[in-house]
Amino acid sequence: MLNWNLMAGGGANLAQPNRDGAAKTSGPLGPVASRSKARVALALGGGAARGWAHIGVLRALEEEGIEVGMIAGTSIGALVGGCYLAGKLDELEAFARSLTMRRIASLLDLTIGGGGLLGGMRLTKRMQEHLEGLTVEQLPKPFVAVASELNSGHEVWIDGGNLITALRASYALPGIFEPVRCNNRTLIDGALVNPVPVSVCRAYEQPLVMAVNLHYDLYGRSAVVKHKASAPADQPQETQAPNKVGLTGVMVQAFNIIQDRISRARLAGDPPDLALHPRLSDIGLSEFHRAGEAIERGYEETKARVTEIRRMQEAVLR
Repeated sequence: MLNWNLMAGGGANLAQPNRDGAAKTSGPLGPVASRSKARVALALGGGAARGWAHIGVLRALEEEGIEVGMIAGTSIGALVGGCYLAGKLDELEAFARSLTMRRIASLLDLTIGGGGLLGGMRLTKRMQEHLEGLTVEQLPKPFVAVASELNSGHEVWIDGGNLITALRASYALPGIFEPVRCNNRTLIDGALVNPVPVSVCRAYEQPLVMAVNLHYDLYGRSAVVKHKASAPADQPQETQAPNKVGLTGVMVQAFNIIQDRISRARLAGDPPDLALHPRLSDIGLSEFHRAGEAIERGYEETKARVTEIRRMQEAVLR
């Protein structure tokens, strides 16, 4: 793991986990909540289209007056968390809810011979409309975007520099989006190494860490299944052939399985104080047009756990 402050246009400095954004008198939540209430550090996990649920989580916390002390995000968790701290959650939600299958297709810029099927520049242009020139240091609360270094496999924590670069690096899904070059490093999706970044919040000495895991209900709990092989593929099969899955579908689903297994292992070793598990198994990884459903489920899950969150806030202050 590399705990570096990766600047988009400068050198790398050691991260400073104790940077305190509490001096701000206002932020995305409006006036800062009373100091008698412990702030919650959020670890927002990756999950492609299911990540719109993070918007609902943040909306519910905002309604309940539960203050967010920091956000560590992976992949779409970084995108939503970064936009939230930048005060652009309304714009992101409006964009997400406006997506249709046709509009999604218009945002995809296919590339040939690059490091991914999509260049991602059309999406970058949309972010530039709202986040151009903004740095991570300018956000009102500590923010870390988790990425992976392609050549070494290192986990990279981006806690400084250009915000758009940090977000792009964190969601650069291998084979889909082109890797992001930053300070002589080639960065790809952080879900390869830390899908739900609880460990980042712990390193920043946050007393109350809440994770949002988007994959909890996707797979069976058994890691091993006994199976008897059928006839070779070149011999006639009596059973009906399964629906074919395209190249992109295979890549994304394989990545999703890896992410799920890594999440279980890392969360078992470094569990959060509370984990939210929105029910999202029926929403496909590429179904970004179902943002309304995902947002609502994130909102409902958070509202249902408010009593637990408040109880833990009180326990931290004892």
